[in-house]
Amino acid sequence: MASVLDHGPILERLDDAKSARESVMSWPTAKDHRCEALFASGLQRSEALTASGVEESIRRALFRFSPQGCASRMAQEFGDHPQEAAERMRWVRRLAEATTARPARQRRPQAA
Repeated sequence: MASVLDHGPILERLDDAKSARESVMSWPTAKDHRCEALFASGLQRSEALTASGVEESIRRALFRFSPQGCASRMAQEFGDHPQEAAERMRWVRRLAEATTARPARQRRPQAA
């Protein structure tokens, strides 16, 4: 018979739940912040977009709203207009990916 003070099974379940939460949660990346800032910016598809213009929109949104403010604005839009917000986020992600500067890879000469 288990004692009233025997908390082993309960503590095991709490440990399992804690490790499940820890494995799912992650911190936002720089890419996430860029996308949230673009989402919160006033940038529209109809504008003539350049890589430098996109970068400037990201900088302005981050300065104006902060990373947390951009995420908050995005969350509000998803709550108010989920379909439109989802479409905008897909566009924002493609735009962010297309305008992210990537250093050119240099090939190493193969040893003989």
